[in-house]
Amino acid sequence: MRRSLALVSVAVTAMVALAFLIPLAVAVKEIAESRALGEAERQASMIVPALVVTDDTAALERALASTPAGAGRLAVHLSGDRTIGSSRVRVADVAAAFERARTVPVSDGYVLLRPVALDSGRRAVIEAYAPDANVKKGVTASWAVLTAVAVALVIGSVVVADRLGARVVRAARRLGAAATSLGAGDLSVRIKPDGPPELVAAGQAFNAMADQVVGLLAAERELAADLSHRLRTPLTALRLNIGGTGPEAEQRRLAVERLEQAVDEIIRAARKPARPLPGGCDAADVLRERFIFWSALAEDQGRPWQLVGADAPGRVPVSAADLGAAIDALLGNVFRHTPQGTEFRVTLRRRADMVGILVADAGPGIDDPEGALTRGHSGAGSTGLGLDIVRRLAEAAGGGVRIEGSELGGACVHMWLRADGGAPDRAPRRLLRRRAR
Repeated sequence: MRRSLALVSVAVTAMVALAFLIPLAVAVKEIAESRALGEAERQASMIVPALVVTDDTAALERALASTPAGAGRLAVHLSGDRTIGSSRVRVADVAAAFERARTVPVSDGYVLLRPVALDSGRRAVIEAYAPDANVKKGVTASWAVLTAVAVALVIGSVVVADRLGARVVRAARRLGAAATSLGAGDLSVRIKPDGPPELVAAGQAFNAMADQVVGLLAAERELAADLSHRLRTPLTALRLNIGGTGPEAEQRRLAVERLEQAVDEIIRAARKPARPLPGGCDAADVLRERFIFWSALAEDQGRPWQLVGADAPGRVPVSAADLGAAIDALLGNVFRHTPQGTEFRVTLRRRADMVGILVADAGPGIDDPEGALTRGHSGAGSTGLGLDIVRRLAEAAGGGVRIEGSELGGACVHMWLRADGGAPDRAPRRLLRRRAR
């Protein structure tokens, strides 16, 4: 921006300077020429008294020699083609000058031809030579001064424009840096508005927006915490209603405990003043940890399942909690939208720069894959948030989500994340496999 302002100032000042300086330069040249010709006219006037008295050649030569210009720059042309002194013009020019005064340009200056009327009908023409040295005297110096003035004006305008531009650029950069910090999660960032009135207004609007964002996030966190806390009452009642002994009752108690832990984590995360920046994790570890829960539930429902490719690390730039929530959303959709006994398979794939988690099932499939990824859209009566959570996590990690048909006959959800120090791709090896009895 500073460069643009400097270029604009250079262009504008240069045009204004040229508009004034070119006519001034021409006027200086014309003034110098007029001054030189005026001096020649004055020298020619000094010969007129001698011509009135006599037309003797010797007397006129002495008169020419007595002038400051001398015989070298003055000449007298008398009737009868008689010339006294050194002439620099053609005979035709002299003949025309008998009628009226003329200025004739020559190779090294100008010649002034002035006619003089004498007594007894006699006429004469006085020739006065003005050399280039006199005609151009002071012109070069004047042009140099005018050029220096023009350059000084351009430099001055550039300096002023640069200072004004620097002020605007500093204010704009501070505003941009503050917006970047706010976008990165620093909700405490504020700026001191300065610069032009427009940027001052923008800075004030930014501070007001940041305050509004902080207030909205605080209200959102409190609302999430309050809504999550309301789940404690039905969870407590569910725990009390679980009775009996045996493996099934123990599994129900473990499921309720895990649900209570998840609710507590949601409440703690919602109460934090700001969400911490996501860290990296090993997708294979997260998959194995979440399958401890989902495999038990799959065996209760008689679902054959497979976990493939989780035998080697696959680092991704997301936190373990966020990745676990995405995996739970994918597997929860399988259990929620497919009949009991439906087979499913989870595959962990690795590429040079990406890590993929593929969840396939043998269910009825998804009729509208694009709509299923839209937040709040569900064709099966659910909230429509599960796949949107997965999509937002994948996009935040530099990847994406797509839905295709699976080899098992149902749907296959591909969640790809940018690898965090990835490993080369290889054929996934089947790590775990369970078939319902």
